Amino acid sequence: MLDVVHQPLLDIRNLTVEFATRRGTVTAVRHINISVGRGETLGIVGESGSGKSVTSFAVMRILDRAGRIADGSVTFSGIDLIAATDRDMGDMRGREISMIFQNPRAAINPIRKVGHQIEDVLLRHVQAVRSNVKEKAIDILKQVRIARPEERYHAYPFELSGGMCQRIVIAIALACKPQLLIADEPTTGLDVTTQKAMMELVIELTHKRGMSTVLITHDLGLAAAYCDGVVVMQQGEVVETASSGVIFKAPAHPYTRKLMRATPRPGATLRDLLEEERPARTPTSVQTDGSPLLKINNLIKEYPRQRVAKSMAKLFGRNASAADAEPFRAVDGVSFEIKRGQSVGLVGESGCGKSTTSMMAMRLLDPTSGSIILDGEDIGAIPARDFAKLPARKRIQMVFQDPTDSLNPRFTAARAIADPILRLGDVRGRDALRARCEELAQLVGLPRHLLDRFPHQLSGGQKARVGIARAIALHPELVILDEPTAALDVSVQAIVLNLLDELKSRLSMSYLFVSHDLHVVRLLCDHVIVMKSGRIVEKGSARQVLEAPQDEYTRELIAAIPHPPV
Repeated sequence: MLDVVHQPLLDIRNLTVEFATRRGTVTAVRHINISVGRGETLGIVGESGSGKSVTSFAVMRILDRAGRIADGSVTFSGIDLIAATDRDMGDMRGREISMIFQNPRAAINPIRKVGHQIEDVLLRHVQAVRSNVKEKAIDILKQVRIARPEERYHAYPFELSGGMCQRIVIAIALACKPQLLIADEPTTGLDVTTQKAMMELVIELTHKRGMSTVLITHDLGLAAAYCDGVVVMQQGEVVETASSGVIFKAPAHPYTRKLMRATPRPGATLRDLLEEERPARTPTSVQTDGSPLLKINNLIKEYPRQRVAKSMAKLFGRNASAADAEPFRAVDGVSFEIKRGQSVGLVGESGCGKSTTSMMAMRLLDPTSGSIILDGEDIGAIPARDFAKLPARKRIQMVFQDPTDSLNPRFTAARAIADPILRLGDVRGRDALRARCEELAQLVGLPRHLLDRFPHQLSGGQKARVGIARAIALHPELVILDEPTAALDVSVQAIVLNLLDELKSRLSMSYLFVSHDLHVVRLLCDHVIVMKSGRIVEKGSARQVLEAPQDEYTRELIAAIPHPPV
């Protein structure tokens, strides 16, 4: 670790940022003070809307037209960034201050080779000339540990995994060896092993180059594992600043303690995550005759590579290789069962086949072979397009990963909840339908007055509740939950997890919970299935798998989970 000198590299003083809206001026950041020393890794934590990203955009001077810096100063290495001209800021971005944005695929050009995008930065800031720029770009790919860098230099973003795209974004950000790196939620949506690899890579490179890093995150585990100091933001204000060791062992502010409490950790229960104390709920026993509700036998899903390769070759003028002729097997011989009232967790890295498996179980995707038995009936033999019209469709419902993308932006919350009832339900009449929607909203803790709002008028937690209400509207026996809390803040996640647990017992449902967060799986699931490269490598009770894993891959997943000190 490099020594942090007294003179900060980045010094933010009394910063206030405002946005002009139709309803007047909104203050997004209010009188904040943050300093980043040379060689320091500083974490800025807080929930969505706390002002973390707005602060970083103000530093980079990339606020949208409605935003403005109303007060305060931002000084970088003695330079007043607020007074700097647009030309000077253009020269500094990428060369002196660089940023890793939250969504790697949105941050890079989808129709331009990744190697050329690295070259653009090097040439823009005169870090290379035409004769050696390709060599330098490939060397940067090597530094971020891209396998076969000479080959990946010619790849397009769609040909790379999420983790690989994240490495490309890091390569672009670090290409000019900036003094300060701002990483805005750089691991959101990544599985734990990829997340660990990304963070260790960033920290290693920044320390090796003597750089400073600002890590913006709502994951306190990441901040605890990788940051020297932590700034906690709430509603546009800094509420606590301290060293990482101090802030996690003895948080002073109530909001910091709330975030700590809501973060899943070893030994915690679902009730422990909630801010307020609640009486322990007596588990509801679900009567079963021992036969499984859902039984999946030797499930296989293959995709023909040649068709995809030909279409991409036509689009980008490339030739499909002979290796592309063999089909890609995304799911390879998967078998498991879910009993009535049981919650089964399906975990693994991105690309392991867990979402494909859940989509086949949901009958949104047809398997190549194998059987999907629902209460004795092989529903896997029914084409997905036909299954949607059958009564059995009501018995299996799904809560999707992104509550925003899964809701029709033109539907109110009430209309979204009513949609499955209108299609497959037996409620007739406008008043009866409204009464059912209000009943479901009450069941999931959604205030009645929010039913007439559109998705963009709801918070992330409120949209998640709409998605859950829609999923349980038809009294399903099995609900498939695909990363339902991945994009939520820890405090909202705690509430949603407790809600799911209560609904499962109250409505006697079974869950297939797809996730890469093993702490969350431990809290909600009875059994756990671990997948890798399309196959099951371990399964058993949650305690057995997560406390005494037998497979080396499972042990790697568990070891990769960051969490604040207990």
